[in-house]
Amino acid sequence: MHAISKQHLSLERVKEIIDHKEKLSLSQEATQAILKCREYLDHKMDDIGRPVYGVTTGFGSLYNVTIPKEDLCQLQHNLVMSHACGAGEKVRPEIVRLMLLLKAQSLSYGHSGAQLITVQRLVDMFNEDILPVIYQQGSLGASGDLAPLAHLSLPLIGLGEVLYKGKVRPSADVWKELGWEPIRLQSKEGLALLNGTQFMSAHAIWCLTHSIRLSRWADIIGAISLDAYDGRIEPFLPLTHLLRPHSGQIQTGKKFLQLLEGSELISRPKEHVQDPYSFRCIPQVHGAVKDNIAYVQSVIEIEINSATDNPNVFPEEDMVISAGNFHGEPIAIPMDSLAIAMSELSSISERRTYQLIHGLRGLPKYLVAEPGLNSGFMIPQYTAASIVSQNKGLCWPASCDSIPSSQGQEDHVSMGSNAATKLVRVVDNVETVLAIELFNAAQALEFRRPLKSSPALEHILAEYRKQVPFVNTDTYMHPLIEKSVQFLRNETYL
Repeated sequence: MHAISKQHLSLERVKEIIDHKEKLSLSQEATQAILKCREYLDHKMDDIGRPVYGVTTGFGSLYNVTIPKEDLCQLQHNLVMSHACGAGEKVRPEIVRLMLLLKAQSLSYGHSGAQLITVQRLVDMFNEDILPVIYQQGSLGASGDLAPLAHLSLPLIGLGEVLYKGKVRPSADVWKELGWEPIRLQSKEGLALLNGTQFMSAHAIWCLTHSIRLSRWADIIGAISLDAYDGRIEPFLPLTHLLRPHSGQIQTGKKFLQLLEGSELISRPKEHVQDPYSFRCIPQVHGAVKDNIAYVQSVIEIEINSATDNPNVFPEEDMVISAGNFHGEPIAIPMDSLAIAMSELSSISERRTYQLIHGLRGLPKYLVAEPGLNSGFMIPQYTAASIVSQNKGLCWPASCDSIPSSQGQEDHVSMGSNAATKLVRVVDNVETVLAIELFNAAQALEFRRPLKSSPALEHILAEYRKQVPFVNTDTYMHPLIEKSVQFLRNETYL
């Protein structure tokens, strides 16, 4: 059980909650903060004496339209309905779960004005694995993730659809089944739900956790490729890295020395004095990716421990401040940066695959005994090259674009939602490219027998061979690549 509170929520803790399917609860601290803020806002409505954006006014460019007190609940209801304009593909269920967690966390700080029942319902939906149907397109990443968060919020008022027990159903039907009543939103509450960066942040967390996993696999696979290519160990020795002491570079060199310790292949005399960059510069490239991941993680952890809606309510200071914590720029740029970093991880991986099939250093062309009759591993490299090229297009930064909206009131937007959704595609692509490299590297290493790699790598290869066999002659490759992808989703060896 995870109690939502003001205690720092780390990326590792989020991963634990999701992986272990922990239930959520609201801590006493969070409950009191939510109640205190809501009570303050209700009392403030009686004597505020001035328009307050989103509380007593319309939204966006309609900020100057004052709404009668008797219509304030309908205003919030209308906001959620009218903003549910998502399009495109559905968001993955695992990312929707993260959105529920992050939205409940953000509202729990007591600066949003949400009712306790509203936050509790988000917690209940998470615990019962009731996942709103949300679409990838529609957010500009500035006024909060308006359209996606509207779809997240529709079930709270008995509208929209949810994924429940493997089926997409109207939320109203599920609510009847569970005995839940739709929530009547109070003043400011719809805005609290829709303003926020939880769509972007949830995607960022999903991508970060998978990027960390793939970065670790890249080292393992790169080490197998290095041994299979009969590469040299000197570029990984610490003396060089101490001259250019980037943390990731030092870490990568150290990791490769550990992975290759005891290898008969790496320790034998070499005829060549240098390896291609895709091998020799692994510490510099893989290391730069590690450093970027660490930076992006530091930014995202600040984001998921923040209140990102508008306006912000401060009961202690007796203030309601309309500001811009919903703007996605602080995480849009890092997400674009992570896409570039991860794309580079796949780019250097594909080059190692190319080197392995080139027929150099005693390896047969295309890694089969009879090239010509057999195409062998010719075309998996094509596939990797195609994917790497696609990543180059996906790496164009979404955050460098902005299109004004709401009659110019929202005149600069982050496009962070587009950065988020394309980052998922990049990470998926990197996984496939690394899986193809492992497919090739394991094949190439068999041509070095009876010499062995290190005990650590031989253990991983033995487990891999239980899923993906050695290829003697041409065969149907797609299922083997898919099995290789699945193998990388096992974190046992990391």
